[in-house]
Amino acid sequence: MISMYYVYFLLSLKNNNLYVGSTENVKVRFKRHNSGKVKSTKAYCPWRLLGYKEFPTRSEAIEMEKFYKTHQQKDLLKIEYGLVAK
Repeated sequence: MISMYYVYFLLSLKNNNLYVGSTENVKVRFKRHNSGKVKSTKAYCPWRLLGYKEFPTRSEAIEMEKFYKTHQQKDLLKIEYGLVAK
């Protein structure tokens, strides 16, 4: 069995914040965010899953999560997902 790892992008429907995380199971992690079980995001529920990107190793996913969390990359993600004008 080949495991894949994911970097996922969430939008808070409460305050329009963009959240970037990594996981092995996007569906389960998304449910945890929306049920308030993730300390860092529970105050900003509900969340909408914007998308995710797949990586073959956990270390690659974590590296890319850090990359996407930079201010410049978050701005580019907002443009990519149509959250701001280009």
